Parts: sequence; C-alpha cells; structure tokens
Amino acid sequence: MQELSMNVLDVAENSVAAGATLVAITLSIDTAAKRMTLTITDNGKGMPPEMAARVTDPFCTTRKTRKVGLGLPFLKMAAEMTGGALSIESTVGKGTCVTAWFTLGHIDLAPLGDMSATVAGL
Repeated sequence: MQELSMNVLDVAENSVAAGATLVAITLSIDTAAKRMTLTITDNGKGMPPEMAARVTDPFCTTRKTRKVGLGLPFLKMAAEMTGGALSIESTVGKGTCVTAWFTLGHIDLAPLGDMSATVAGL
C-alpha cells in the first residue's frame, strides 16, 4: 500500500468486522519533535495478549477469505521505515488501540493520501 490512508482503511475495516460500533482515527503532528502519530481505536471484541503479539505477522489472520492479513504488517513496516514504531493495546471485550509513530521529513515517509475520503465509506 503506497498511501497511509489505505493502511488505515484496512485496519478500520478489520475493526468493523470484529464488531466495533465506534472506530476513532486520530492523526497528530508534532513538528518540534518531527513526529507524526496515527492512532486507530475501536470498541470491538478485542484480542487476547497472545493474538495481539502476533497480528503484525502477515501470515497471522482470523479471516476465512484469505490466509494472509496485511493491514497491520504494512502499517508497522511503513512506520519502521521512517525510524518509527507500531504498538497494539487490546483488551478482550473492550476493544483495541493501534498506534503508529512516523518520523516527519523522512525520505521513506509514505504520503497520507486522502484520509477523509478513504474512510468515509466505512
């Protein structure tokens, strides 16, 4: 995925598929720290710790339609390519929070794309 908005869409679609009725997407930019933070939080069914630890593996998926899950692995890779990172916090029965940090101005920072238009169809 070349635009971050497409990664966000994939993660948000997974949230909805997991029963989330609320998906909050937050993008914050700290120019002084040269850091962009993207947070996707949902109130879906959440994941047990062992699953949350594995979901950035592209061959870990609960989907029946395909044997790979690429949304979180691609988002993690996009963050790490800029010197950033990705973290996942999840509680079964309460939801999940995915946070990705990116270094602003890094040559490998993917374009955001049209975030609002991309997620409007959720």
